[in-house]
Amino acid sequence: MNARQKRLFEEARKRNPNLKLPERPEPTELTEADLALIKQGVGDKTPRMSAGSSPAADVSPDTPHTGSIVTYFQDKGFGFIRPDGGGKDVFFHISRLAQGSSEQITPGTKVTYELGMDRTGKIAVSSLSIVTEP
Repeated sequence: MNARQKRLFEEARKRNPNLKLPERPEPTELTEADLALIKQGVGDKTPRMSAGSSPAADVSPDTPHTGSIVTYFQDKGFGFIRPDGGGKDVFFHISRLAQGSSEQITPGTKVTYELGMDRTGKIAVSSLSIVTEP
């Protein structure tokens, strides 16, 4: 509790002498998944990943997916991919481009990608490759 919070609590206690600080729950053990998220710097985002809220709630984020570029804002360096299997469009940033060049990214370009979490805990592309036709 910081100094401001203490002062406000003492003022409230003057008005209500029976006022007590709420009890904090016991800290729980962190799982391996929690530790992995903390290492990524995004914290525990499990409530945001509920079924039906993500574009790939029923698939593993580590498996490669295919889709096509819907929009790309070159001046800002990001865009969206429409999955071939349907579902919500997925956000990508140009920094995740593993194969290909930014000049090849235009609407309709076929890509393969892997899903992960962005810094806010939302589903986003973690690796992006442009499909080259043989």
